Amino acid sequence: MRLLSWNVNGLRAVLRSDALRWVFESGAYDVICLQEVKMNPQALQELPDFHRGYEVYWSLADKPGYSGVATFTRIKPEGVFRQLGEPSKIVEGEGRVVGLQFGPLMLINAYFPNSQPDHARLDVKLDFCDKMLRVVNGAAYRGESVVLTGDVNIAHKENDLANPQANKNASGFLPEERAWLDTFLAGPCHDGFRQFEQSGGHYTWWSYRAGVRERNIGWRIDYVLGNVQFNAVLHHPDKMGSDHCPVSALW
Repeated sequence: MRLLSWNVNGLRAVLRSDALRWVFESGAYDVICLQEVKMNPQALQELPDFHRGYEVYWSLADKPGYSGVATFTRIKPEGVFRQLGEPSKIVEGEGRVVGLQFGPLMLINAYFPNSQPDHARLDVKLDFCDKMLRVVNGAAYRGESVVLTGDVNIAHKENDLANPQANKNASGFLPEERAWLDTFLAGPCHDGFRQFEQSGGHYTWWSYRAGVRERNIGWRIDYVLGNVQFNAVLHHPDKMGSDHCPVSALW
């Protein structure tokens, strides 16, 4: 399967700038997972027919212009879910998950909560993370193949961000967040990108501040994780249109 995952930070904006055209016109991807689409159900009627040949599955936030994920697929799934087990009163309605079942493969497109600069949502994030761990490990231990992709909002190791010491108490690099990824990766799943590349300097998010992306002062917070044998997992920092870059995978 060929997959592309991208936090577009507003689907309307990337459509206006034509930044998504290459993704769909290339014909290179069986599944395209977008995060932070920032759409509402009414706005879907205004979208152009840019995804011809793909079925699309949305999970949209109740709050306009906030969060939301969308998965475009040329392979018809056998099942769809948008919750991680029992509904969470806190993140319910934030549009953070679309899971598709393709026979023995579970593919999850997710936009993890941000714990916020004052750590006010750290408990919310860790609850979401724990629910995700149960879903993923449960499927893996049942003998299914599982791929989790999207914006995890966590830089795992010090070589996953440009300035680890300056950010040791920053949201996305907190000990509790990193410990959750340690636990996740101690199970059946592995980090697809790190299967092929161990060095630092490979990031997927950069601040919009002037010169930051040009100097590659970034964070690696977008992942492809799973228990499958990946043939390739690549970052595409040359593809513009968002403060994140796309990540692609082949397995």
